[in-house]
Amino acid sequence: MRAIVIEEFGGPEVLRSAELPAPRPGPGEVAIDVAYAGVNFADIKARAEGYRVESLPFRPGLDVSGTVRATGPGVTGLAPGQEVVAFMTGGGYAETAVAPADTVFPLPAGVGLRTAASLPTVLPTAYALLHEIARLREGDTVLIQGAAGGVGTIAGQLARTFGASAVYGTVSSLDKAEHALKSGYDQVFLADTFDTDVMEATGGRGVDIALDALGGETFRRTLAVLARFGRLVSFGSAGTEEPWQVGPGETYGRGISVAGFSMMAMAANDPRALRDLVMRSFAVLTDGGLELPISAEFPLAEAAEAHRLVESRTTTGKLLLRVAR
Repeated sequence: MRAIVIEEFGGPEVLRSAELPAPRPGPGEVAIDVAYAGVNFADIKARAEGYRVESLPFRPGLDVSGTVRATGPGVTGLAPGQEVVAFMTGGGYAETAVAPADTVFPLPAGVGLRTAASLPTVLPTAYALLHEIARLREGDTVLIQGAAGGVGTIAGQLARTFGASAVYGTVSSLDKAEHALKSGYDQVFLADTFDTDVMEATGGRGVDIALDALGGETFRRTLAVLARFGRLVSFGSAGTEEPWQVGPGETYGRGISVAGFSMMAMAANDPRALRDLVMRSFAVLTDGGLELPISAEFPLAEAAEAHRLVESRTTTGKLLLRVAR
């Protein structure tokens, strides 16, 4: 089979195409003939700095859609030939990928393989951030960093669906503002001035909920625009600054709270809980109204070009690799 392999960390050029034996599923696993694989920022960090890479060589790829090739011992409810979508901790950039059965799901009703590949990471993440962790209530105001990205595109729509009274987003350039405004956002601000803009938009009150995937100084500035009893949820650190830390001096006075979330950590620690989360998020999708535009698609052999485009910070929505010949 064809697969993309990383043998050393570095720039996009370290993504190499290789011919490898197709993997076979072990107990509790499912082998999938991949149709499309999603491109995530976590893939970029894995390639560049070894983020959650236990050893080399390594095959990146967290989310795929395709057809069940084979099931391992103990797997029930899935059968060869069935169209599925899956989340895994690596190996998706390949013609055949293996995933734990707990993180393999039948395609949601009315969703094709191409669209399905954009869902396993971003939809459950956005759902968990807003519904499970921040516990958005009717009338809350919400700020979402990276409004034009994959999670941001879905989170803006979900916030509106869950009853937010105002949804604000940040973008790195005005070129991305139009995309965000079509995804449930009332106002979109540039990353350089978002804190001043948020306080002006809210009359100095701040927001009830904020979602941040950047960390560093952006995290500090986001924390500063929380309203009293506000909730900030961190779901990554796309920047290169030191991990955030929060103490009583920053939280007690305003009664604010800070939490974190990682699908990869949840998949490693409690895959059954992840399965429940994904199923609940897919139910929201099935109810209708959510869209995740796919901004670009590359053949598997051009994975390096997809990574270069993501790193350019010019993309919106989701990028895919087309794997099936």
